[in-house]
Parts: sequence; C-alpha cells; structure tokens
Amino acid sequence: MADTTADTADTKKQDRKAAKLAKQIGAFAARHGGAEGQLAHIGQAGTRIVLVGTDGGWGDLVAPTYAVAEQAAEKAGLTLHEEFDGELAARVKTGPYEWSRMAGIQL
Repeated sequence: MADTTADTADTKKQDRKAAKLAKQIGAFAARHGGAEGQLAHIGQAGTRIVLVGTDGGWGDLVAPTYAVAEQAAEKAGLTLHEEFDGELAARVKTGPYEWSRMAGIQL
C-alpha cells in the first residue's frame, strides 16, 4: 500500500513539473512567434529542452527526466526534432553576448 501512495505522489509531482515547464515553453513561444525544440539527455541532471523561436531567439529549460520533458513538450504543443541538426541550428540568431562568451572560452 505504501508503494502505491509513494508512486501516486511521485506521479503528481512529475505532472506538476511538466505543467510548469509547459507553461514556460508556452511563454517562450508567445514571446518569439512560436517555437520548436529538441530534447537532449544531460546525465543525472535530467533532460535539456532546447527551444528555438520562429524569430531566431533561443533558450533552454531542464526537466528532471526525459519523460517529464516529453510530457511538457506535448502539453505545450511543441514540435520536437530528433536532433539539433543544421536546419534547426541555422534558425538560431546569436548576439554580442554569445560571441563574447564563445571567444572568452577560447582565450
């Protein structure tokens, strides 16, 4: 009986996290004229949800598990790509901040 209660509590927690992430995805999409994304495992930290807006803006969120990331993307109506390929990457617009960060890493 205790396992069922723990499973139910865990499921509810995951559902709440997915709903919160879906809301954040929706807000990103609203700010950027729509969005598409890709899910990437990042080890024990969870799954990264990479977002690319229609206007070229980009961002990311981290879900505790791949399943929660998928659930959030589905709830938000996010179109997912299997990989972050050249076509998706070409849509990303970077600015001075990103270029200075990339240059700073190499110095």
